[in-house]
Amino acid sequence: MISLTVTALVFGVVFLAELPDKTALAGLVLGTRYRASYVFAGVAAAFALHVALAVAAGSVLTLLPQQIVHALTGVLFLGGAAVLLRKKDEDDEEIRSPENQSFWKVAGAGFMLILVAEFGDLTQIMTANLAARYDDPLSVGLGAVLALWAVAGLGIVGGKALMKRVPLKLITQIAAVLMLALGVWSLWEAVTG
Repeated sequence: MISLTVTALVFGVVFLAELPDKTALAGLVLGTRYRASYVFAGVAAAFALHVALAVAAGSVLTLLPQQIVHALTGVLFLGGAAVLLRKKDEDDEEIRSPENQSFWKVAGAGFMLILVAEFGDLTQIMTANLAARYDDPLSVGLGAVLALWAVAGLGIVGGKALMKRVPLKLITQIAAVLMLALGVWSLWEAVTG
């Protein structure tokens, strides 16, 4: 059974953490050069694979005693908040262009770009933490993949407009505060549990 509360919480945290990420900018660049639906297909498949790996890793953590899991996820969330707060504005990275507009070349380029760029990324680690924290892999996986797909869609279709209206620094700070709160909450539960 899917918990809408867990799904919504995961969606919000992962969405905010992914917005300032370089992969959102990469999706924006690919989306301006190629057919958006082709780019999205490749990017969405890569994100689904990353979420499946993260949820599997987080599910393994649920085999540990709850206090250890809460302490571990609390420390990791605090570390993620620190990474976001210390993050410098990144320049757009050069993206290699597929030779033509065929579905497989464009989707393949989007898939490979995200597959490589997101491996071990903050949102993947955060998804593993949330899977361990809530012991609800389906709800966590659904929330995370929907958040990543939403960011990819925004980046591909309307990223320029969003970034003009909402400063990237503000988005990063909101994501960091949410992660800090989750970290403190997890550590509190580890101490009081």
